[in-house]
Amino acid sequence: MAGPLDGIRIIDLSQIVSGPMACQMLADQGAEVIKVESPGGDPVRTLGPRKADLSSMFIAVNRGKQGLCLDLKSPDGIAVLERLASTADVLVENFRPGVLARLGLDWDRLRAINPRLIYCSITGFGPDGPYQNVRVYDPVIQAVSGIAASQVDKEGTPGLVRHLVADKVTALTAAQAITAALLRRALAGGDAPGERIEVAMLDAAVAFNWPEGMYNHSFVDDAPDAWPEYGAQMRLWKAADGQVAIGALQTAEFIALTRSLGRDDLADDPRFQTSAGRIKHQREWAPQVSAEIARRTRAELMAGFVANGAVGGPVVQLADVPDDAQVQHNRICIEVAHSETVGRVRQARAPARFGAALDPPGPAPHLGEHGRQVLAAAGYDDAAIAALVERGVVKL
Repeated sequence: MAGPLDGIRIIDLSQIVSGPMACQMLADQGAEVIKVESPGGDPVRTLGPRKADLSSMFIAVNRGKQGLCLDLKSPDGIAVLERLASTADVLVENFRPGVLARLGLDWDRLRAINPRLIYCSITGFGPDGPYQNVRVYDPVIQAVSGIAASQVDKEGTPGLVRHLVADKVTALTAAQAITAALLRRALAGGDAPGERIEVAMLDAAVAFNWPEGMYNHSFVDDAPDAWPEYGAQMRLWKAADGQVAIGALQTAEFIALTRSLGRDDLADDPRFQTSAGRIKHQREWAPQVSAEIARRTRAELMAGFVANGAVGGPVVQLADVPDDAQVQHNRICIEVAHSETVGRVRQARAPARFGAALDPPGPAPHLGEHGRQVLAAAGYDDAAIAALVERGVVKL
């Protein structure tokens, strides 16, 4: 089945992760996405295990796109992009602030070319301000947003989440904002104009960290007593053959957990009947729960969790994730066929499920792989395409 964004055309000028991942989500939902790269290609093409010019990381955030290699430093390259933008619904870019403007492709110019265009600009710290000219990668945003400060070790030293969490939450934010703008344009009907969207990684990361990471810093007037930092309460528990994660935020969950471990006495203890009581008396119940968990294998623990409706799950090693029983049941892992050089690539499918299965995603593009067909669809004939190639404007 065609996706809900079928018929939407997106020009993806972004690179690395935040912009490409946002556009990949939209491609999974049916949008036509044209990935425009410089002759040097997206740097992520070389990051991680790879075959030819496709790394596994590049594939994960660029599947299902058409590839066009275009030199935007040339007037002819700018002319090609303007023609593409004239028929697009969305343009996404994550250049440093001011780069597109210096190329003559600022919002005013793009809006003049296509008044219905939705233009999404992703930046690190925002389009202006004291940090405007600082180059940004994920760890920098984790540091400034407070995410690193919420990942403290036993000595209280901040640390990094060992994932591109700021990039990925920015991608989610951008994808949602783009679909909201598309909806507003559609509801307005007729020749309703597009709009400009600004998504700063810092903004997305601070908002993402706020609910629990900043809960001691939210009340402005007559602030109540601070609670222990939320993250300090999170840990993994050693089982007989590995580790598990558990949770007992609600009393019913604590009762289910302790009963799954054969410890009804803990469930019935009045000291542990509220979340505040469990936090206050954690040193009384936690060692006993820990000892019971350590006596059981992960499979035994999961059987008890399932039987009693407790909160819990095994710690699964990366190589074993595709074989986890629930992962397999949900059919999360899919295989996407690429070229003979690359072969099949395992991916996580689009997480949102619609009423019927969407068309499977296509492969990620080799650099400039679809240049000829993209240009032909934009109205360039064979001679014009050959001339662009000859001048080095387009690489096929």
